[in-house]
Amino acid sequence: MTGSRATPTPTATAHDRHRSGLALLVIASCQLMVVLDVTIVNIALPHMQKDLGFSTENLSWVVNAYTLTFGGLLLLGGRLGDILGRRRVFIFGVLLFVFASLLGGLSQEGWQLLAARSLQGVGGAIASPTALSLITTTFREGPERNRAFGVFAGVSAGGSAIGLLAGGMLVEWLDWRWVLFVNVPIGLLIAFATPRFIPESERRPGHFDVAGALTSTAGMVLLVYGFIRASEEGWTDSITLGSFAAAVVLLGTFIAIESRSRQPITPLALFRDRNRAGTYTMMLCLSAAIFGMFFFLTLFVQDVLDFSPLRAGLAFLPVSAVIAISAGLASQLLPRWGPKPFMVVGALLAAAGLGW
Repeated sequence: MTGSRATPTPTATAHDRHRSGLALLVIASCQLMVVLDVTIVNIALPHMQKDLGFSTENLSWVVNAYTLTFGGLLLLGGRLGDILGRRRVFIFGVLLFVFASLLGGLSQEGWQLLAARSLQGVGGAIASPTALSLITTTFREGPERNRAFGVFAGVSAGGSAIGLLAGGMLVEWLDWRWVLFVNVPIGLLIAFATPRFIPESERRPGHFDVAGALTSTAGMVLLVYGFIRASEEGWTDSITLGSFAAAVVLLGTFIAIESRSRQPITPLALFRDRNRAGTYTMMLCLSAAIFGMFFFLTLFVQDVLDFSPLRAGLAFLPVSAVIAISAGLASQLLPRWGPKPFMVVGALLAAAGLGW
């Protein structure tokens, strides 16, 4: 008689699939919540401006406070998960995001909302990369993991469209504060469900590049502040020039830190590849243009065209739908034609649309 491995029973297999599905739901819900908050506040901006007394120039910080801290600390958040345990760090990031959302919804002054949005960005920067890395430790390599990555990517791509529509509905039917309050029950459910369906990962020894993360984030904040102040006070204003000078110093310090660090948060060798460096530059320009378009058009359609919040959210759906469809088509044609034709054609079409 020869020994053989026991074949899983249909019940056990179904149970595993059910558990994997719930784990994917938890991870995808977190990513949706984080990505959605990039755009969900856009529709609420005119109402925030009226209630909290923002100037048009300073209103952009409601968006910038989140995106700058989120982007600046994203890689550090991923490193935290690798070293301290991904599930543990994931839950902490989600709860921090929930706490910041609650504070933002309760804000009575503009500075309180900006502080809460910054804290939201920190929570998102911790939760999002650990959510992605949890896929590799939760799902088996092969079709199961590929499906999980596909769902994660789809949620990341579609979150902006959902955010615009959800923001319109919440502001129209409830109040602008609910674009922040909505994260509280969702985040608490995610934090509660995570230990039940997602296993903890092994800790890895490593180094936290805190100095690199802080100098890059602070440098970008000062750079953006300089541009915003220049629109109010002019390019020769002393504080404007000081902001640009400090940004250059901090970003230069960041480069020096990364060049000497054993475990840099941003390996500078990545930029030696012309194709990769060109792609990064293209994405920077396109992202700046798209986010700028969302910001200004949100104010235009509500303040000038007198759209309701819900109608304003619906007005942006064609943009988001075309982005999603184009991304799907490009991913299928990419292996045949390579990335360069899509980068050139995409940039030209985006420029033509924005110029129109």
